[in-house]
Amino acid sequence: MILTAATKEIGLEVNAHKTKYMIVSRDQNAGRIHSMKIDNSSIERAEEFKYLQTTLTNQNSTQEEIRSRLKLGNACYYSVQNLLSSRLLSKNLKIKIYRTIILPVVLYGCETWSLTLEEERRLRVFENRVLRRVFGSKRDEVTLEWRKLHNEELKLYSLPNIVRVVKSRRMRWAGHVAHMG
Repeated sequence: MILTAATKEIGLEVNAHKTKYMIVSRDQNAGRIHSMKIDNSSIERAEEFKYLQTTLTNQNSTQEEIRSRLKLGNACYYSVQNLLSSRLLSKNLKIKIYRTIILPVVLYGCETWSLTLEEERRLRVFENRVLRRVFGSKRDEVTLEWRKLHNEELKLYSLPNIVRVVKSRRMRWAGHVAHMG
């Protein structure tokens, strides 16, 4: 495909070394052309790319993006895990560390995610692991043995949970979009 006349008309400049294009569609056959030419510069078709630290795919799938966000969240979690398990800090301060340092890394761009049940589960598993580190183990009153907190016990501490935060951010973003012209 050659678009030389159109590019001169609208003033489009092409940097052939850094320019790629992507067609976003659920149709597997959309845009079968694998490269296009503009002013004798070839532009390669991309299946996915990173834009503002968000992975965009041609199938509009958020699965890879969520996996990437959880990976970055894990790195952030491991960098502060000593603080989260410290007995010198209060539990409220540890939760603030989680909500201000780790959670924004995981939820960057979550307003555009459409979550499946599996992805919701993965987000909850991540959050539960962090909260277990924050609250530590609990001594069983009957057996007098130390044990990890159960998921039901963790729910008492984290309101709202990570999935609710994602859903509320999506609704807030939808409100912004609805008010646009």
